[in-house]
Amino acid sequence: MEIVCLDLEGVLIPEIWINFAEKTGIEALKRTTRDEPDYDVLMRYRLDILDKHGLKMADIQGVIDSLGPLEGAHEFVTKLREEFQVVILSDTFYEFAEPMMRQLDWPILFCHRLIVDENDRVADYKLRLTDHKRKAVEAFKKLNFFTIAAGDSYNDTTMLGEADCGILFSAPDNVIAEFPQFKTAFEYDELMAHIKEASPRF
Repeated sequence: MEIVCLDLEGVLIPEIWINFAEKTGIEALKRTTRDEPDYDVLMRYRLDILDKHGLKMADIQGVIDSLGPLEGAHEFVTKLREEFQVVILSDTFYEFAEPMMRQLDWPILFCHRLIVDENDRVADYKLRLTDHKRKAVEAFKKLNFFTIAAGDSYNDTTMLGEADCGILFSAPDNVIAEFPQFKTAFEYDELMAHIKEASPRF
């Protein structure tokens, strides 16, 4: 049996931090894992900006509540789950992702936790596990699952490299150029075709 592992932001849902940046007018918050390979550097940068501007968890959740999955994402995930086991491996946070998971009919999600203090300030974050996407794929393979993975950013590339088949989906040119070993797709139909092509069953 196969497992398909998908990144969340940029693959199934909009980039939360980019939408928050647009809502607040803070251009610096548009920096994502497409730009910064070191996730800890990126998150410390984000937390510093939130503190500087006095932004709280409620401010971020207000933006998230206004978002929906990317066009076609719900249909894609529904069809994919008919043929494959599907797990979302994301560097987002459970506190961010819940509204989106509801709209995607609750696929399995592995991600991280935010630490929010009594004043609703995002004080810190807690990784579930360092390099957890790659390690999850590694564990699935040890359980004798054929593993196919798709993502769009630097922080997905170790997961894609560990998988039996790795696919870059709607990735920026800089990531595609640095990782030419991965297949690429820009539409859900194309991604589904790559997944089925990689599967031993099709």
